Amino acid sequence: MAGAAGAAVDAAGLTAWVTEFARLVHEQRDELTRLDAAIGDADHGANLDRGMTAVVAALEGGPADDAAAVLKTVATTLIKTVGGASGPLYGTFFLRAAGALDGGDASAFAAAVRAGLDGVAARGKAEPGDKTMLDALTPACDALDAALAEGRDLPDALRAAAEAAAGGRDATVPLVARKGRASYLGERSAGHADPGATSAALLVQAAATALAGGS
Repeated sequence: MAGAAGAAVDAAGLTAWVTEFARLVHEQRDELTRLDAAIGDADHGANLDRGMTAVVAALEGGPADDAAAVLKTVATTLIKTVGGASGPLYGTFFLRAAGALDGGDASAFAAAVRAGLDGVAARGKAEPGDKTMLDALTPACDALDAALAEGRDLPDALRAAAEAAAGGRDATVPLVARKGRASYLGERSAGHADPGATSAALLVQAAATALAGGS
């Protein structure tokens, strides 16, 4: 499970992951804003795009020589530059992942992502089914862990995680939000994909592209 798969989970690989996430957020900024306009503040796309643009600039201005430092830079930059809930939540994800990253193989990456997920759950006091980013991240982490436990390599496991994240995103459409601003809408929050789950699915998709060499 280490080998070629593990070699991607280094500072350069994680920088590529974050850079690809920034590209996808920029590409989908208007869609994220449209989703947030339906059930939130209509600022998720713009806020996250601004934050990820700052992240890429920070990484280019002072490239880290170790993987955990890359994730810490992402975390601190997002917390400083992104308003609303997404800055603290994504910042927490990357900060917890940085603290848990111990090694450069597939299992180390999976453990770091799981720690990030746990951090988001604690910070947002949310659980799957609340119509939040956890609805994409949780099935993604479960799929990643399951695939690695079956002996599949990191590229294959990340593709499975990306598919699970997309499924989790789509599953938020009929849900009634129980957390965040969308929860104020009650039943009217149903019928729309959650913007946080949508951006979280992009995060996993970016990992599948940057760390596995495929979409």
